[in-house]
Amino acid sequence: MSSLSRMFAAPAAPETAALVDALLRDPRRPGPAELPMPGRGPAPNGAGTGTPSLPVHPPGPLPSSGSVGTEVAGSRVAGGGADPVPVLYCPPAVRDDPALGDEVDDRLVAWAEEVGVYPGQLDRVRAAGFGRLIMLAHPETDDPDRLLAAAKCALAEWSVDDHYVDGEVEEARHDLLGQRLAIAHSVIDQAHLPRRYAPELERVVRADPVAVALRSSIENLGRYATWQQVRRLRHELAIMFVAYNQEGVWYTTGQRPPVWEFLMHRHENSFVPCMALIDPVAGYELPAEQFGRPEVRRVFTLAGSASVIVNDLYSMGKEDVDDFSLPRLIETEDGCSPREAMERTVAIHDELMHVFEAEAAALAATGPPELGRFLWGLWAWMGGSREWHASTARYHRTAQA
Repeated sequence: MSSLSRMFAAPAAPETAALVDALLRDPRRPGPAELPMPGRGPAPNGAGTGTPSLPVHPPGPLPSSGSVGTEVAGSRVAGGGADPVPVLYCPPAVRDDPALGDEVDDRLVAWAEEVGVYPGQLDRVRAAGFGRLIMLAHPETDDPDRLLAAAKCALAEWSVDDHYVDGEVEEARHDLLGQRLAIAHSVIDQAHLPRRYAPELERVVRADPVAVALRSSIENLGRYATWQQVRRLRHELAIMFVAYNQEGVWYTTGQRPPVWEFLMHRHENSFVPCMALIDPVAGYELPAEQFGRPEVRRVFTLAGSASVIVNDLYSMGKEDVDDFSLPRLIETEDGCSPREAMERTVAIHDELMHVFEAEAAALAATGPPELGRFLWGLWAWMGGSREWHASTARYHRTAQA
């Protein structure tokens, strides 16, 4: 059996669990320069001190403002109280700069009003703190313009789900989902129709705030990203739209997908489009020949899947029992209690994180500096995203207006 197969098959060693528990529960845990980045010894995955190392910091200075973040097990959630999610194998946020997050949020809400997404719900958008998410997840820059560019893309992508799929903003028409997604995608990868018909498409696009938001966010991203990086985002969004169509089938046919299919869905419908902007937000480019390597793609999508499972865990507080999420589906398929389903979901998340950690460390040791920096950015992104999920009003009813 290969080492990778053993990693998937074997439970975490007791000393690994003890180390992770101590790290995440101890309020005196070390600062960013001492955090157990993938492969550092003593290695959280039990691999020992001889494993390859990801860089503790990327090239160039990290912003010094803010704190490391709150520990997973004892995080304060929006509205007060203890974090309802069990301990996760996940790094804490590298930095937390509330003033910077507020600035991005203020500008993001103004943009949302301008393009017309979330009409009548801008207070909820502000309370969710999407700008704070981007501030936490992209610690390599404190430039509010670059962070806002990523925040616009993220909110536009979220609006597709909220407007078209989940029905949180308008009535979801799952029978029309494929049509709406195709039209929305025509502004991500601009459709070029003959002169006679182009105005008709343009009228439909301008009447749909989701399409307007997607177009605006992609155009703004071009100020900071190369065409190759923009093309990368287009590709990831196309994959996510395929997954939205899969979800539409579940709704229209009344299917309750098996866990394996939902995990496949989460491979395609994850935070990968947001993570694809790590390097343009930080001001460098991971070369296409590196980003496109199968082994890099593997760790990239593992990170996306792990992060969206965190979303599944925290979003349970706002969902109905028949909604699609990994804990709900495990509860149905395994016939277990909600708490047991959460614990099994955490175990899946942690398995993905351990595999990501080991394989990313090996890639960072053998690849060019830009790859090591990008992998470090993924690690930091996951920590920032987890911190946001534990504190946003979007997933905690007690803090919602």
